Amino acid sequence: MTCFQLPDPVPWTLLAGPLATAEDAVARLDERLARSPIRDGWIERTHFSDATDSLWLSGELVHIEDLVLHDAHMDVRAPTHAITRAHAILRARRRVIESESEWALSTVGLESLRGRPGGVQTRLAGKGGPPRIGDEDEIEVAEWDASEGQDALAQELAEIDTILARSEQALAGNGSRGEKEPLVYDIDWDEDERLAEWLAAVEPTSELPPVLAAAIALDAWEAIEPLQHFAWLGQILAAALLRKRGKTRAHLLCLNTGLRAVPRERRRASNREWRLVSFVEAICAAAERGLQDHDRWLLARRQLERRLADRRSTSKLPRLIEFIMSRPLVSAGMIAAELSITSRAAQNLVAELGLRETTGRSRYRAWGVF
Repeated sequence: MTCFQLPDPVPWTLLAGPLATAEDAVARLDERLARSPIRDGWIERTHFSDATDSLWLSGELVHIEDLVLHDAHMDVRAPTHAITRAHAILRARRRVIESESEWALSTVGLESLRGRPGGVQTRLAGKGGPPRIGDEDEIEVAEWDASEGQDALAQELAEIDTILARSEQALAGNGSRGEKEPLVYDIDWDEDERLAEWLAAVEPTSELPPVLAAAIALDAWEAIEPLQHFAWLGQILAAALLRKRGKTRAHLLCLNTGLRAVPRERRRASNREWRLVSFVEAICAAAERGLQDHDRWLLARRQLERRLADRRSTSKLPRLIEFIMSRPLVSAGMIAAELSITSRAAQNLVAELGLRETTGRSRYRAWGVF
């Protein structure tokens, strides 16, 4: 196991310029979102984009359209393993942003994000309902969270998924949560010890600027590799560190989106100083991309709202605009389910707004604001 040490001394000569730019960009984005009428929609849309970017960084391509439909339980085809992983990232980001700023880096938060039943049971203490069942291969097959307000049908489906998951584990000979399949896991890989080492490496960064602390946390995660099948969790935890430090009070930074803007040879450089600079630049790129997306989507929303002139107070177009701004794209079925109307009526509303069709198909079409 790698023994990670903080940089001593910190290469301020290389970091000073990029760090100042990144700190300013992150602060401007958070301040703009704090007062923005599309803040909630921006957050939800960027959850999807950051999840697909995370898979891109690991060498897998996930179409955002497939992820949106999978999240709405309207898959056109059977979901792939990559889609399931992207959805796990999506749900993890939602859980972090909906929780207290300290939760993600707390013991309970880390256990829950890892899919450990102990962390989930502690989080749900006193709330009632069964704990979430999640295997340790980064695919969570069922989720129960009273705060999400799931309806009775969703609860029944979650229970069915739980039973199926237990059956699969039994058939695989892995009935005990404490036993790991040697074909899937490295038995000598002590995740608890590695995670403790990562937390020990992050703790001294409390005296450093928040952006630099997040960059060091990300570099430490890459060096230590605490979790065998949850490598994507490092970017979320680094973004959560910015939130814990009060740098991003209004949002959760999309680090994967920023990392895509940095060439791989820089992100994976053997020189640690250059890696830190690249991570700081990635944070800056994520913030700048967030600002650009926010301004473009805000303008698009204003243009759509112009079509509400002289509409009746019972018109569903305002709700449709809010729904469209909260998803990268929508289908007729998603609109029908959200607004409690028929698919034909949903298509008529889309035509009234003049939304852009993204698939180019005559069936299973989707529309969005870009």
